[in-house]
Amino acid sequence: MEEKNKVGLFQRSLNRIEYIGNKLPHPVTLFLILAFIVLIASAIVSSTGVSVDHPGDPEQQVTVKNLLNAEGINYIFTSMVDNFINFAPLGVVLVTMLGIGLAERTGLISAGLRAFVLSLPKFLITAGLVFAGIMSSMATDAGYVVLPPLGAVLFAALGRHPLAGLAAAFAGVSAGFSANFVPTALEPLLGEMTIAATTDAAYAETMNILMNYYFTVVSVFVLTIVGTLVTEKVVEPRLGVYTGSYKEDATGISKVEKKGLGYAGLSLLVGLIAVSFLIVPENAPLRGEDGAIIISPFMSSLVPIIFILFFIPGVVYGIVTKNVKSDKDVANHLSDSMGAMGMFVVLSFAAGQFVAFFNESNLGTLIGVYGAEFLDSISLTGIPLLIVFIIIAGIINIFIGSATAKWAMMAPIFVPIMMEFGYSPELTQMAYRIADSSTNIISPLMTYFALIIAYAQKYDKKMGMGTLISTMFPYSIFFFIIWTLMLIVWILLGIDLGPGSPIHYHN
Repeated sequence: MEEKNKVGLFQRSLNRIEYIGNKLPHPVTLFLILAFIVLIASAIVSSTGVSVDHPGDPEQQVTVKNLLNAEGINYIFTSMVDNFINFAPLGVVLVTMLGIGLAERTGLISAGLRAFVLSLPKFLITAGLVFAGIMSSMATDAGYVVLPPLGAVLFAALGRHPLAGLAAAFAGVSAGFSANFVPTALEPLLGEMTIAATTDAAYAETMNILMNYYFTVVSVFVLTIVGTLVTEKVVEPRLGVYTGSYKEDATGISKVEKKGLGYAGLSLLVGLIAVSFLIVPENAPLRGEDGAIIISPFMSSLVPIIFILFFIPGVVYGIVTKNVKSDKDVANHLSDSMGAMGMFVVLSFAAGQFVAFFNESNLGTLIGVYGAEFLDSISLTGIPLLIVFIIIAGIINIFIGSATAKWAMMAPIFVPIMMEFGYSPELTQMAYRIADSSTNIISPLMTYFALIIAYAQKYDKKMGMGTLISTMFPYSIFFFIIWTLMLIVWILLGIDLGPGSPIHYHN
């Protein structure tokens, strides 16, 4: 009876989370509401005449601009199109997704993930699933569609509980979303917003979208180990022996897919060699002044380079597998990729207005200065401040699943605050990414949560939201704790988070 009461309480708590989350407006509506709130707040606060010292120049006073007076209304209407076009992630994400989307549409990403997992020896299947899930973030949504059902099938074939395989893959895909060996669409998506939120213009010019690259590479190894141990020591023993009758054969790699992967890999190698000639030689065209690489045209060209390195193998794979028979097929695949980005474009319009209004009003600077003073008054600084920020971001993620939506709201506020305490924008972004990824798998509002439940119900008809969250909860807790501890150690060692991306910020 006591166990039933515990389960009932847990389920009621989850239902409450779902209820509250479902009451939140769509992210597009939310940004429009926030933009309206900024307009009202700018008029109210500006009427008080309050001012603060500029964080980057104590000699300069910053006051709030009224966006509802004649000048402000003029700005609202004349800047609307520019606010949309100049929304930091818009162009870079769309260009990146042209290449990644083509590789996904031709089947290259799916075949590559299946080939990797199916080639592993039995004792590495768990680690392989988690690792493949983490790496699948290079293809955005492909991992959700391919790996969880594949993990369930593989575990069932080995006599293990299929839901443990599904959980391991889901944990890698979603909770490990911010770790990878290669730059993903998330780098420009968040990076451009972080740079835009930086209050020191001179410092912002030194930043690049690979600001978290070193940390995310090491995170792949750490999260793979953590995900494997949680699966085999916590989740799988809890699930017990599978007694269901559902059977399904794993989809192998056909001869034509193997051939396509081979040629795609060869084309990728050729592409990497070609790019290296633009960087490695002393007088290479993409080097900066005095042969610099960190601050150079190369770092500013990462988005088109990523596009090319996905685009060419995608086309080659498509030609070999007959998914691309003419230039029309390439154009159609690219069009489909952009079609899938429609909601992001709409979100960019709404978020662009909010971000622009917020920056133009100077409310962000005001909040940053007063917020820093408040945190200083309660002696919340250093690592404890960082931990509180990670916890806050993780809780918000349960209710607002979009990484873009949350960071567009949080970056203009928290980046300046953390800079006031000497933490770099790069570090603030990495802390946010840890929180955002770790709690994805326990959010009922996460886009693919219902899909994962549908996969799981093939093996357990009674599988519901609460059961899935309770299954994934250990991953979320251990990823959150270990990843945060890893960041703390990284800070104490003072290692750069990425190329030219320090831990600390100095005026």
